[in-house]
Amino acid sequence: MTKERSVKIRGNAWLIGAHPAVTFAIILIAIFLLHAPLLQLPYFWDEAGYYVPAARDLLLSGSLIPHSTVSNAHPPLVLAWLALWWRVAGYAPLVTRSAMLVVAAFSLLGLFRLAERAANTEVAVASVLCTALYPVFFAQSSLAHVDLAAAGLTFWALYAYVEERPVAVAVWFSLAALAKETAILAPMALAAGELLRLVVPRFVDLGWRSASSAAKEGPAKVAASAAEGLLSRPTCRLLPLLLPLLLLTLWYTYHYARTGYVLGNPEFFRYNVAATLDPLRFLLALALRLWQTFGYLHLWMLTLAMLLAMLLPPVPDHVGTGAFAGPAERSSAANVRQRIPIPVQLVFLVVVAAYVIAMALIGGAVLARYMLPAVPLIIILAVSKLRRRLRYWPAAVVAIGLAFIAAWFWNPPYGFSPEDNLAYRDYILLHQNAERFLEARYPMARALTAWPASDELTRPWLGYTTRPVQVVRIEDFSLEEILSAADFRSHFDVALVFSTKYDPGPTLLSRSQRWIELKRRFFGFHRDLPPAATAQILGGRIVYSAEHKGQWIAVIEIEKEEEILNAKHNAHAIPGIPAFVQ
Repeated sequence: MTKERSVKIRGNAWLIGAHPAVTFAIILIAIFLLHAPLLQLPYFWDEAGYYVPAARDLLLSGSLIPHSTVSNAHPPLVLAWLALWWRVAGYAPLVTRSAMLVVAAFSLLGLFRLAERAANTEVAVASVLCTALYPVFFAQSSLAHVDLAAAGLTFWALYAYVEERPVAVAVWFSLAALAKETAILAPMALAAGELLRLVVPRFVDLGWRSASSAAKEGPAKVAASAAEGLLSRPTCRLLPLLLPLLLLTLWYTYHYARTGYVLGNPEFFRYNVAATLDPLRFLLALALRLWQTFGYLHLWMLTLAMLLAMLLPPVPDHVGTGAFAGPAERSSAANVRQRIPIPVQLVFLVVVAAYVIAMALIGGAVLARYMLPAVPLIIILAVSKLRRRLRYWPAAVVAIGLAFIAAWFWNPPYGFSPEDNLAYRDYILLHQNAERFLEARYPMARALTAWPASDELTRPWLGYTTRPVQVVRIEDFSLEEILSAADFRSHFDVALVFSTKYDPGPTLLSRSQRWIELKRRFFGFHRDLPPAATAQILGGRIVYSAEHKGQWIAVIEIEKEEEILNAKHNAHAIPGIPAFVQ
């Protein structure tokens, strides 16, 4: 080692060997500052519909099975975490979102340790930066959902797996499964690899190398080869991967004993499992899952940069390495920047493949947050390849990070969930203002609306109203539902209508009737009727409306007349109803 290189390493040693608590504190402060304007927002969508009510039930009654909402059989770890924070600091959105940001910071720390162990500190820093800025991860960081927690615990488990610490593997994967049941996919996928290793010993020829063989290569290569010591003792490594399955089975046994259902209520099971087992739906969902893993919300830029970089030769090791190189790289005798060891890459890809395939097979809503355990692993692999093959790779990472930030505010020209970027903030503010108007102007009114506004109006503790509002609930604001509601218009005084899905406007796919039919058949697609058309069908007038970036909401006052035009039989003649919904 040259004197100059030695001085650089000593001068920046804190970057290489910083205590995890210091790294955690830096990450936590950074994401708290980024999320500061969002911390007091009321609860959004599935937060209001399930997770917050279920955690509140646990806080008030100590029951792991929610009673104010229908149980979906999700394990209770995250709900217990929220209940603990509320017990200590009080029930408020600020407390809830702070608790989830702590989980997000801990998840990013796990990702940092995993990337640092698999590659080096440079890759770890860049991977954490890209992941934290990725719109889906950013938006989910302060939302009271369980997917990000399950992802973070999975990162810690993979870190322990690479380190060959079986007790830690069992603990972290068990906690991940108790955060969300789908976290069982990662240990089961790795267990399948272990079984394959037992049944087909020649599987080692694919690139898996044992720690013992690495030790024979001499002290200079022990550090680099240790990371490649995966699957070295299949029998010993298999048992820790099966423990999470046992704990999850115990939870479902308890849930069945208390509710009579194993995988949630019958409707939940039908929507997320029974109704998804169709070969054509699987292929369509598989394409969507691949898009969410490699292209969604500017991920395509990272994927494209990685593919283009792979056409270039590796950069010489001495260029731009210096103090930031990891232990494996500094001890290597190679004269080019080192890649992530093949066994570690295979582990990452096995986990990613398990999530892509399983999440295409189950889950009624093809939500991007379900892929949070997989996408950061792709980010690590992509950043590592950029560093290995691009001389000025930090510039590429900065460009990708800026693209991710732009996607916080910019809604893409294709359908997406508002919870995947700051569109969820727009939704919350639209609903908060409209529902406060409704409460103030019509304090005793019965309001026609759909979920989740039905919960927002009837549960003041969700943060939208100060008192409960009587609600008449319909499924959505499609033409069929509005025409049906017109038949019992005497049962409500006002209607709160809003966009239940983001509409990107006319696109090539949206013009395809076949694609629309497939979305209706497999993914519950519908078109919301515009407020003006809804008002005319219901026999009312719009007294409040607001719109922002493709989302809208309106309050319609129902006019009480003895004779109303029978719009149900004349819907085709009502101005404002687009031809595509007739």
